[in-house]
This record gives sequence, structure tokens and C-alpha cells, in this order.
Amino acid sequence: MPFSRADFFAVFVRYNEALWPTQVLAYAAAFLCLLLLLRRGRFTDPGILGVLAAMWAVNGIAYHGLFFSVINPAALLFAAVFVAEAVFFAVFAVRGAEVNFAMRKDGRTAAGLLLIVFAILAYPLWGMAAGHIYPAMPMLGIAPCPTTIFTIGILLLGRWSAVRWLLVIPLAWSAIGGTAAFMLGVPQDYGLFAAGAVALVFALGRMCNLPFARHGEEPGT
Repeated sequence: MPFSRADFFAVFVRYNEALWPTQVLAYAAAFLCLLLLLRRGRFTDPGILGVLAAMWAVNGIAYHGLFFSVINPAALLFAAVFVAEAVFFAVFAVRGAEVNFAMRKDGRTAAGLLLIVFAILAYPLWGMAAGHIYPAMPMLGIAPCPTTIFTIGILLLGRWSAVRWLLVIPLAWSAIGGTAAFMLGVPQDYGLFAAGAVALVFALGRMCNLPFARHGEEPGT
């Protein structure tokens, strides 16, 4: 690893200070997604996709591209991948893809909401309990790991034929970014492994056409 734990958290200090008050806007956008889910309408899908596109673009360009790359050259590759995911979300939003984000009485909704709540509330609280005090901590919407957990949670609430491709990059990052949990002392990032495992369970369930993996009235094929 080309950087130390101290270097890693020093990046977050500089990053959070440089982006303030974007953190507040990111949390507002996350709650907007929840509101759009609760009051589903014509703006639910494009609104949520637009929020996710903005979050992944900020993570790719600002965090990976401008800050993390200073201590880790591989971050430039991560930046490209995150920006690609942002483009995918933007294209889905602009083209009016029928993602059908909704909360229903099923396992996918329960799992998705648990991950969303974890990303919004439990992730930062766990971080603070571990001694990570702002600004030396990852924040939802502008840092990759909590953003990925939030994204997987949101995507589990969508139509599988649409969201399965959008899950590929978040699943990959759940494995890559999750290593920070034990290599860099970021215990809240164990949530990344959990989010990836949950998504994989539902992905395998859909491949096998198992009822538990369907989202409400979603067809089995």
C-alpha cells in the first residue's frame, strides 16, 4: 500500500474542508431520495437517478481524481470508474428509463431500506465511535464507501432488469473499498462487505427465479 493510515485520514481532512458545505447538500439529497420513494410520482425515477449521478461524479472527480490520487496513483483508475457509473445514472435519468423505484412489502425493500439507513445514520455514528471525528471521516454522498452502501440500498428498490447493470460497479467497489475496514482501521466499512453480500444474494435469487428475490409484483422472468 503506497500510503499510511495517517495519510488516508489526512486526505479526508483536506477533502472535507475543501468541499464544505457540500456535505450538507449531500445529506439533503439523500433525504430527498427517501421523500421521492415515499411519495412516488413522475419525478421519482429521474430524481433519484440524478442524485446518484451527482454523488458518483463528485466521488470520482473530486475525491478520487483530485484528492486521493495524491497519495494513491490507482485512484485515477477509480476516478474513471466512478465517473462512468455517474454517466450511466445520468443516461438512465435523461432517457427516462423505467426503473420503478418503490417501497413494497418484500425482502428487497427491507434490505434496501436497512442499507440506506445504515449509510445515513449508522455509518457516521460507527465511525465516531471508532474515533473518527469530523473532518477526518468519510461522509455520505462525497466519500465512496458510504455512497456505495447507500447506492446499493437504493438500487435494490428498483426493477431488476434495469438496476442489475447499475449494480456492477457498486458491487466491485464493495469488495475493493471494504478492505479499508481492516487495512486502514475503518470498521464502518464492514458495511460495504455486508451491502455487497446482500446484493449478491438477491442477484443469485433473481438468476434462479426465486420468489424471495422479487420486488413486489415484479415478474419472475
